[in-house]
Amino acid sequence: MNALDVVSTGALMLMGAILLMLLMQALRLREIRQVMLDCQKNARWASIWEMESKELRSALRAEKAHVEQLRGKVAILQALVPAASGE
Repeated sequence: MNALDVVSTGALMLMGAILLMLLMQALRLREIRQVMLDCQKNARWASIWEMESKELRSALRAEKAHVEQLRGKVAILQALVPAASGE
């Protein structure tokens, strides 16, 4: 082997090593991209759940207010019933 063959072989091995490193980087980037997409999907679901939770809390507050209103009406009616039956 002459010097030119050694240089060519060395360059070829170096190019192979660079190709291997690029392949490893591409695989890592693919994994990172998948994690990013999963996080994006989870963030969307979290936003949806947060909105549903706000709606449910609002509906619960409205129901509690309605129950309190009905209790007030029942108390008024109960106060009227003994008065009416006493006559």
